[in-house]
Amino acid sequence: MKYAVVTGGTSGMGLGVAKMLLSKGYYVFATYIGKDCDEKLDNFEPIKIDQTKRVDVHRFIDYVKSKTTHLDCLHCNAGMSIRKSFQEYTDADWDSMMDVAVNSHYIMCREFFPIIPPGSRILFTGSQMGINPHATVLAYGVTKSAVHALCKNLVKEFEGTGTTVNAVVPGFVETPWQKEKPEFIKQHIYKKTAIHRFATIDEIVDAFRFCIDNPFINGSLIEVNGGYNYK
Repeated sequence: MKYAVVTGGTSGMGLGVAKMLLSKGYYVFATYIGKDCDEKLDNFEPIKIDQTKRVDVHRFIDYVKSKTTHLDCLHCNAGMSIRKSFQEYTDADWDSMMDVAVNSHYIMCREFFPIIPPGSRILFTGSQMGINPHATVLAYGVTKSAVHALCKNLVKEFEGTGTTVNAVVPGFVETPWQKEKPEFIKQHIYKKTAIHRFATIDEIVDAFRFCIDNPFINGSLIEVNGGYNYK
């Protein structure tokens, strides 16, 4: 059996990717925070951790290593957004967002490296916010820019192994978080998107499936944004 880790894997895009991996025969360890996960799926193990805390991250890594000698897919999906103006961000805000999206995932890549066999898949969830600037999400955009850079730089570390490293870069997606947006904000976003709607979770998962199935795509940032124009 193949084994996978999906961070933030109990809702939204993370859960969508987890279910896709389950359909391919993987056993999935899924991290989450917040309310308890109510998904009851075979070979799906949700594990509650706080990715802002290094001790939690290392405890999770040790647990996975105690359960398997190989990790065939690592999906670094978890992220955190605090909507404030540039001058309102506190040091703690900044550190928390960087820890969840970047630092914890770097640590996982480093610590899981010895048990990632040739031909594996490393996936990242990027964001359009990491490419184009948006008001009140500066810190989130910076974390996602760092995620994109981490993806591209890791390619060299896996050179010659057949393991690929890619990021899917969504625009706006119909996740539970996005569904909470006021209708007038949604309409404003629709007007900036050539297809005039948000992506479905399945449409984003299809891009991740492509990264799993295609052994030659590597070091790519795959934008799936419906023709979004941030201006």
